[in-house]
Amino acid sequence: MRARAALARSGWLIAFAAAYFYVFPWFPAIRSANELPRVYLTRAMVAEHTFAIDTDARQYGTTGDMSPHAGHTYSNKSPGSSMLAAPAYAVTRALVGEPSIATAVWVCRVFAGIVPALGFLFLLWGYLARFAPDPAVRRLVLVAYGLGSLALTYAILFYSHQLSAVCIGSAWILAHDVVDRKRGLGAMAVAGVLAGCAPLADYQAAFAGIPVAIWVVVRLARWPRREALRVVAVAAAGAAVPVAILLGYHWAAFGSPLTTGYGLSETYAGIHAQGFLGMTWPHASALVGTTVTVDNGLFALSPWVLIAIPGTRTLWRGGERGTAVVGAAVGGFFLLFVASLAMWRAGWEIGPRYITVMLPFLLPAVTAQLVAWRARPNALAVACGAIVIGVAVYTLTLVTFPYWPAQPASSWPFPNPFYSVTLRLLGDGLCAPNVASGLGVGGLWGLVPFAALVGWLAGGAVVRVAGWRGLGVAAAIAVAVLGAYGLVPRGLAADHAYATVVRPAFEHP
Repeated sequence: MRARAALARSGWLIAFAAAYFYVFPWFPAIRSANELPRVYLTRAMVAEHTFAIDTDARQYGTTGDMSPHAGHTYSNKSPGSSMLAAPAYAVTRALVGEPSIATAVWVCRVFAGIVPALGFLFLLWGYLARFAPDPAVRRLVLVAYGLGSLALTYAILFYSHQLSAVCIGSAWILAHDVVDRKRGLGAMAVAGVLAGCAPLADYQAAFAGIPVAIWVVVRLARWPRREALRVVAVAAAGAAVPVAILLGYHWAAFGSPLTTGYGLSETYAGIHAQGFLGMTWPHASALVGTTVTVDNGLFALSPWVLIAIPGTRTLWRGGERGTAVVGAAVGGFFLLFVASLAMWRAGWEIGPRYITVMLPFLLPAVTAQLVAWRARPNALAVACGAIVIGVAVYTLTLVTFPYWPAQPASSWPFPNPFYSVTLRLLGDGLCAPNVASGLGVGGLWGLVPFAALVGWLAGGAVVRVAGWRGLGVAAAIAVAVLGAYGLVPRGLAADHAYATVVRPAFEHP
């Protein structure tokens, strides 16, 4: 009975884990510029005790995301994800010998991506209870976030965006509990460490920590001074450790604690030299491309995020003003941040990946608004339709080719990649490697278990909140909106790019 009860409580998390582990979208032919430098760094630290990635760069080739310095080659990324994966890689290497690149990628993805992401979903489950005591609403929010957003793609690929979101999001949750006196000093120490780990994983995640730190200080101003200073000191000491590691890495690799690999990158040196670290002023075209276009826009690919706009007002009226302000500040800043980047179209991506870190801060607002809409079935059904759209876009892309070539249309002709890449691959019977294909079940039949998992998670979550009628309306809305996306022209250039770049990735593994 206890086992059955535990399964009933945690079945949703087990299903998430099964979905996250089911697909292994690995395409060596594309030479992923974001993943390979991180994998090379993990291997170099374990096998050669160095930050230089010369050996793998010579053997397997360089990418544009590498930086030369003092006769060596380095990854130009923040090193945190590679450092987190290193212990697991070391154990794997000790057990089976020198792993292949594919095995190394899998190990790195699991231990620096999937496992932290699943742990964060569990943490969110408890945290969101303060905004939605009803577990059905929380499950729906986690489906939207975990299956219908950037969080899914970058939990499974060995990028660092979701890892940094996990770090700063967890720091925020723990700090929130501490200032509410639900946890003690130990939790604040962990929050500080996690906050410092966020830029160690992804530099720009540091910006999300600023509103969080201000909020914590403002809340602690109500405490006795000595106690408040102790809490701040513990958090600062915790954050100082990973920050010191990051600065030490810069010093060892690039000769100065304040020099990053981006500053020494030859491929993108001109871009990063513009303004401050590649940031200038917000551009209207970048803001539009980041938010509403069907090839890259956050609100087009995950329209459920728009629920956070009325949700922020609902939070404010419900007394959660600090949470509302922090969410709005983080969300607003990152939208302007990406719109200010010279390289706002961040290469091969599914949506505007540089803003992945902001999504956890919007979830309280989304949760509060869904609770408010429980009394308005039509509004709730529309919200569920927006969630289903995000789930369809991100899960279908994950099981095909989660590397949409997203350069400006003038140089890379994919104005409608959901149709010209994702759906076209499915139409051609092509999908990413997965558990079933590893067992010899080829083609789209191998995706049936994954589809069943996603259908059970997403469909079940909608039914629990909005009923079967709500599920029908949500599905109809999703079909209509995604069908309308098909009206966006794809063009002959997209056909050529599909035939010369995307399709060969499946034919030459």
